[in-house]
Amino acid sequence: MKWWIDSVLNLLYPELCLACGNSLVEGETAICLYCENSLPRTRFHDDDKNLVNKLFWGRAPITMATSFLFFRRHGIVQQLMHQFKYKGEKDIGEYLGKLFAQELVEQAAFSDVDVIIPIPLHPKKEKKRGYNQAAIIGKGMAGEMKIPVRTDLLLRVGETETQTKKGHYDRWENVSSVFAINNPEHFPFEHVLLVDDVITTGATLEACAQRIFQDTRAKVSIATLAVAYN
Repeated sequence: MKWWIDSVLNLLYPELCLACGNSLVEGETAICLYCENSLPRTRFHDDDKNLVNKLFWGRAPITMATSFLFFRRHGIVQQLMHQFKYKGEKDIGEYLGKLFAQELVEQAAFSDVDVIIPIPLHPKKEKKRGYNQAAIIGKGMAGEMKIPVRTDLLLRVGETETQTKKGHYDRWENVSSVFAINNPEHFPFEHVLLVDDVITTGATLEACAQRIFQDTRAKVSIATLAVAYN
């Protein structure tokens, strides 16, 4: 009976690919197979000289940093991220996180990561949006990497101005004191994977990493769903 009802509902209200708008078929989630195969993957994960990792050289002793996709204006990734962040399409964030993790688990640099920590939003912003997009990505990754995702370890304790039109130094100054570790004396993990949606200058991730280094003995790696790329 459930199969029959689902079939009727799918006929009347078909699920559509969030990238191209075509109907999804059985086994597809959020995007169709064609669009999934068209995603602009970076293939950065085994290259310690990749442009994301190099962003942190001389700034923070990050173990490894990578991004899954290239984010270009008017491209497929921008379209998907807009649906994810502003239209409530959480499935696409979780699914892309799953695809991302499937690549990371094959890389030695991420083999001893023991926790995923999403970059926190300020509680007011998270309440307004209804969810933290980084936590949704982390949830998708955690299932594949078989490690926990923890949203209670790194806290955002201050509000910040929008980062959109700020340069790197101004972005870092804007976020450098707004994060805190919850009970740092009982921090139970050795290799943290900080997760966020899109990286531009890396200022927010740097501020989070510096707070972890200051308050714990953990190593820090970074994984973002996309990297802004012209």
